[in-house]
Amino acid sequence: MSQTPSSSDPHSLGYPCPLWRRLMAMLYDGFLLVGIWMIAAVAVVVPTNAGVNPQTLWFQLYLLTIAWLYFGVSWRKGCTLGMKAWHIRIQSAQGTMGAMTWPNTLIRFIVAWASLGSFGLGFVWSLFHPKKATWHDLATNTYLVVIPKSSSRQKHKRDKGNDQSGE
Repeated sequence: MSQTPSSSDPHSLGYPCPLWRRLMAMLYDGFLLVGIWMIAAVAVVVPTNAGVNPQTLWFQLYLLTIAWLYFGVSWRKGCTLGMKAWHIRIQSAQGTMGAMTWPNTLIRFIVAWASLGSFGLGFVWSLFHPKKATWHDLATNTYLVVIPKSSSRQKHKRDKGNDQSGE
């Protein structure tokens, strides 16, 4: 399969993200999320000066909400830190890199858990989809693309130049 942007999709800034790359970004984000959950747990334990039973429903919902906020804020910006490390961005089905809405981030989050909870079938689906879309991509009318390193470096240089010109 070609590793270049599709000529039939003029708005595409990259090529469809393969499953292995998506899984590596998920691993990276998983480590970050554990750290965020630790900070969130401390934020509950320290003020109350007591331990929290991790099996209580309210605490599990609290941590789930923290996870959704991390992913939601990141997806609205176009990528999580793990996705950024692997040069992956969320792209709409129309080919734009615009911000996702909050309801779409919630749908994506819920369906992503369902994709994982079904023994990964939602992710395996990407092996057979032309744009390598997973269930949560299809549910939110988005897909992941790999941004070629050269274009991400050019964007970084352009952004850095804009920051220096404003000083």
